[in-house]
Amino acid sequence: MRMRPTLSWTPTEDLRPGTTNLEPVAEALSTGGVLVLSGAGISTESGIPDYRGKGGSLTRHTPMTYQDFTASAQARRRYWARSHLGWRTFGRARPNAGHRAVAAFARHGLLSGVITQNVDGLHQAAGSQGVVELHGSLDRVVCLSCGAFSPRRELARRLEEANPGFEPVAAGINPDGDADITDEQAADFRVLPCIICGGILKPDVVFFGETVPPQRVEYCRKLVREATSLLVLGSSLTVMSGLRFVRQAAQAEKQVLIVNQDPTRGDQHAHTRVALPLGTALTTVADQLRIPVDDRAPRHSGTGTGVCGASAPPAPAPSS
Repeated sequence: MRMRPTLSWTPTEDLRPGTTNLEPVAEALSTGGVLVLSGAGISTESGIPDYRGKGGSLTRHTPMTYQDFTASAQARRRYWARSHLGWRTFGRARPNAGHRAVAAFARHGLLSGVITQNVDGLHQAAGSQGVVELHGSLDRVVCLSCGAFSPRRELARRLEEANPGFEPVAAGINPDGDADITDEQAADFRVLPCIICGGILKPDVVFFGETVPPQRVEYCRKLVREATSLLVLGSSLTVMSGLRFVRQAAQAEKQVLIVNQDPTRGDQHAHTRVALPLGTALTTVADQLRIPVDDRAPRHSGTGTGVCGASAPPAPAPSS
C-alpha cells in the first residue's frame, strides 16, 4: 500500500490573519543576517505547481514513496516514465522575480544563507550561491547499490535512446518533476540500470517516507543558530523537515517572518505572515531597500549546484 503524504494540518488555536504590510520584512533584511527558508510556493510563478496551495498537486497526485520505489520494479517503471517526461518541461523552468530578489538580497550582503525545500535548482539558476538543498536536486542521479553519482542530463539522454517515440500526453507537471500520465501510458517504458554496477538508479532527492540526512539537518540548524532572523518564503510548513527550523528559531527568540498567501503550520511561531504573492512582495521589498533585481538571471543549466545537495559528493559545506 502506498503511503499517503501529509496533505494538511488542523490548527489547534486561532491564528492571526495574514497582513499585506511588508515593513517588518524590509526592516529585518535591512539589518542583515537573514536566513531564507523557501518552499514550493516560490516556484509557482515559474510554472511549477506547489503541493498544498490552491490547486496544489497533492489534490490529484500521490508522490512516489521511498518504500514503493525500492520494493517494486513496476513502481520504478511508473516513476521513471513520469519523471523522464516531466524533466523535459521541469528542466526548462526559469527563475522568477522571487528567486531573483533572493539572489539580489544575497549579493548585497543581507542574507546569512538560503535553505530550500525545492528540488528545482531555480535559486542557483537565479544566481544564489551556497544554497542548501534540503531535499536534494533532480539534476543528479545516484545508484542505490554502488553510490555513484551522475548528471541527470546524462540519464535523460540514455532514456531517450532506450525509449524512442515516447511522447504520451501528460495532464500536468508536479513539484517533484514528474508528469501526470496513466499506468497504461508508462507500461512499456524501459528503465535503465547504473552503467557502473547495474544497480537501481534514483534521483538524488529525498522521497516521501525517506529522511533528510542527519548531517544536512545539523548544518541547517547551525545556519539557524547563526542567523539574526528567519524568513520563510512560500512554504506551508506542513511537514517537519522545514517546520523544525522555524521552531528552533522561535525557541531561540529569533524573529520569524513568513511570506505565504495561505496560513501555515508555523504561523503561531511567527512575528508576522505576509499574505501576498512572492514575486510581488519580494520585488516591492527590494524597491524599498533600493536594491536592483536583475531580470537577466542565468538560464537554468540543468546541473546540480547546491553545496549541500541530497547525498551529494563532498563540497565546502557539510553534506551527506
